[in-house]
Amino acid sequence: MADPGDKLPLNVEGRFYVDAQCIDCDLCRQTAPANFERSAADGYSYVSGQPDNPEDLALCLEALDECPVDAIGDAESGG
Repeated sequence: MADPGDKLPLNVEGRFYVDAQCIDCDLCRQTAPANFERSAADGYSYVSGQPDNPEDLALCLEALDECPVDAIGDAESGG
């Protein structure tokens, strides 16, 4: 489970975030490209934009569920 105390600094404020467990696997960026980007300098993904429609929300939840290291958190669900 992602740790809100370990959020990466590039995440935009809001419901979803990526923490330091990220292994830069690209899954979230492929699943929800409108919401996740890669920091090439630091080698991790981060939330670049919070979902603003039902489709993007569904894709962010899918990325969260599929993250192999549970690095994506959802503040609304307590994680």
